[in-house]
Amino acid sequence: MAKLMDYDRALELFEPVLGFEVHIELSTKTKMFSDAPNYFGGEPNTNITPVDLGLPGSLPVVNGQAVRYAISLGLALGCSIAPTSRFARKNYFYPDLAKNYQISQSDEPIAFAGSVEVELPNGRMFTVPIERAHMEEDAGKLTHVGGATGRIQGAEYSLVDYNRAGVPLVEIVTDIIYGAEADAPELAKAYVSTIRDIVVGLGISEARMERGNLRCDANISLRRRTPEGEPPAPLGTRTETKNVNSLRSVERAIRYEIQRQAAILDEGGTITQETRHWHEDTGETSAGRPKSDADDYRYFPEPDLLPVVPSDELIEELRAALPEAPAIRRRRLKAEWNFTDLEFQDLTNSGLVNEVIDTVAAGASPAAARKWWTGEIARTANAQGVDATTLVTPLQVAQLVALVDDGTLTDRLARQVLEGVIAGEGTPQQVVDARGLAVVSDDGALIAAIDEALQSQPDVLAKIRDGKVQAAGAVIGAVMKAMKGQADAARVRELVLERATALPE
Repeated sequence: MAKLMDYDRALELFEPVLGFEVHIELSTKTKMFSDAPNYFGGEPNTNITPVDLGLPGSLPVVNGQAVRYAISLGLALGCSIAPTSRFARKNYFYPDLAKNYQISQSDEPIAFAGSVEVELPNGRMFTVPIERAHMEEDAGKLTHVGGATGRIQGAEYSLVDYNRAGVPLVEIVTDIIYGAEADAPELAKAYVSTIRDIVVGLGISEARMERGNLRCDANISLRRRTPEGEPPAPLGTRTETKNVNSLRSVERAIRYEIQRQAAILDEGGTITQETRHWHEDTGETSAGRPKSDADDYRYFPEPDLLPVVPSDELIEELRAALPEAPAIRRRRLKAEWNFTDLEFQDLTNSGLVNEVIDTVAAGASPAAARKWWTGEIARTANAQGVDATTLVTPLQVAQLVALVDDGTLTDRLARQVLEGVIAGEGTPQQVVDARGLAVVSDDGALIAAIDEALQSQPDVLAKIRDGKVQAAGAVIGAVMKAMKGQADAARVRELVLERATALPE
């Protein structure tokens, strides 16, 4: 394991300098340059055409819907839209792109010079500068077989699936980010969460990190602090942690790299400019390959594609259709839902605002939706080391809330039902039926259990009759145990007090 410096000490000695490259897979029906279907899954190497395989004589054709989505995203990021942009060939060894180059955009991106307002968990607002957003195609997927790590090192052989090759991407590249200081890890998570909110709001991507719809490459370097009054030190050498696939991991990877790089620099070592891989299980990064600079990719204009020249009318049409910015939407929702500052800040920090919105749309109250997503669901996700969005859907949560609201379930029973839903046992109602978890609403059954409990505890019965109603707790506990938790405690209490006076002395 690499040596790490204490985080606070690292911040005393060095200033973290950040940069992010976020890749968004667009939810178009077909791929970026071919008419192959664009959807997640499918048998390997079935969603492909000769263009995706780079076969001789096959020619790319630009997906018009992808261009519209890219312009919408650029506008939502506050970018200027280029009156003309063009594609280029990015060259290096791509085992997962059969033609051995990627069609991307180099010095002529479709969108440039924007910014995004990000709210940090402590309430601080931070402006992230956007250098550019450009269109490109995704690569295929490699599966390395054999070895202990699932990576190419030590593998016996590798398999390639070209289904993802050619999927439309927009890559959002930030400018250099200064000033994050101790908030750097939280800024990383909040920025990626904000980008996810934007693209989901635009309806251009599912942005599910666990599926690779949204991927973040996190760049970080450390600049040694200089005494006050002296010019700043030169920028340090950066590393790029690749394809971090959850919001929690983005935050953890940045914190780890700050501590790792600080320990190396403090001992007089040097940082290698390289890509690094994040390991969720150990919470560490490991060295990948030396990081190439732009000139190493030998960009040159794609000869088979004309420049993209969007009309002013199209740009204004897409601008008029933009949804609320995430910061504005948060303020509106906070007022509509009547949440306190702390309640809404906790929800924002959880990264589950969209899930709560969808749960409310499915019929749940805002308070109940927030309680379940940021409570039991988030706790389960943290325990399993996954995103909460992978466990249940907003519709399932709304159905669970409805069963609590109509008295079918208590909160305690609802937690057991949620466990069953997460385990794949069906909808909340199906889990209730299969496990027999509904609240016992038959007063006759409750009264029988209450009478038995009162008669078995005559001393408690006497105290209740003497007006010491707090003594009823022992009886309520016995009844709830007898009913296996499937009774409404409030109703049991009412009946206990009634039966204490009704039973013969």
